[in-house]
Amino acid sequence: MIRTLLSSFTALALAMGATAQAQTSAAPAAPGAYPSKPIRLIVPFPPGGGTDILSRLVATKLTESAKWTVVADNKAGAGGTIGIGEAVKAAPTGYDLVMGQKDNLVIGPWLYKNLPWDPTKDLTPVAHVAYTPVVIATSVNSKYKTLADVVAAAKASPGTVTYGSPGNGTSIHLAGDLFEKAAGVKLSHIPYKGSNPALMDALAGNVDLLVSSLPSAMGQIKSGKLRPLAVTSAKRSSSLPDVPTVAESGFKGFDVSTWYGVFAPAGTPANVVAAVNAEVNKLLATADMKAAIHAQGAEPEAMTPAQLGTLLKTEYVQWKGIVEASGAKIE
Repeated sequence: MIRTLLSSFTALALAMGATAQAQTSAAPAAPGAYPSKPIRLIVPFPPGGGTDILSRLVATKLTESAKWTVVADNKAGAGGTIGIGEAVKAAPTGYDLVMGQKDNLVIGPWLYKNLPWDPTKDLTPVAHVAYTPVVIATSVNSKYKTLADVVAAAKASPGTVTYGSPGNGTSIHLAGDLFEKAAGVKLSHIPYKGSNPALMDALAGNVDLLVSSLPSAMGQIKSGKLRPLAVTSAKRSSSLPDVPTVAESGFKGFDVSTWYGVFAPAGTPANVVAAVNAEVNKLLATADMKAAIHAQGAEPEAMTPAQLGTLLKTEYVQWKGIVEASGAKIE
């Protein structure tokens, strides 16, 4: 009888131990244990564009400062929505993050009607990185010296002035559309598959204007090959203090900028989100990182996950009306 009871207790103890071990294995890692392997940072746009540049900067600097292994992984296509879709489907463990921004989180969902995800429900905000105005620029060999020159030419011959953008329905394309409406002119939009192809054609003179994020264009502006005519933010960029805003150029109230932030799949443990947020914010406070972001024409700005979530939700609603008013649609 005693032997039977002891056997039963032993079996029960073993079973409880196995259950506890299984629960421990399935539970989120303790704060001190994260990360225990490389982190993938999904970049939803091609190499060379603003999102790619900032993503690689964050990955490199986190690897240096936090001693984490962060690897940028380009998953481009469909206005950045393919990369977001991959992040949404990833396991919520903190080892698959994505660099989201206005194009793929705020505008894309209103353009692509059959997206199987909702950015406000299927992603967890982690850390804001930076914001940047859009720049309207032209080749240094162009006849356009000011934004007023562009407007005059467009009014004289509607539809003859062309501008390249990273693609249909991006925030940059819609910035161009909003500028047309504000100036009362008709331009011809030429969409490209990413910022770099648009930039190359603008430098070659194949399109009259480039409408681009500052990080994508900054290198060619610094080299003197690209002439910036105006930035679209409410105030001048600290990276280009001599370049006027669109508002200063005669179109009061014009204000369009884009932002970049790190997101994770919904359900990612709070301690992991807090760990990544703390490291990114610590990084953004360093003089080295500030200088690196400014060099790309962007402005570093730290936020809590809650603040980034509020930004996402607010602009998600706001840009629905802008997209609908533009008439832009992608099936």
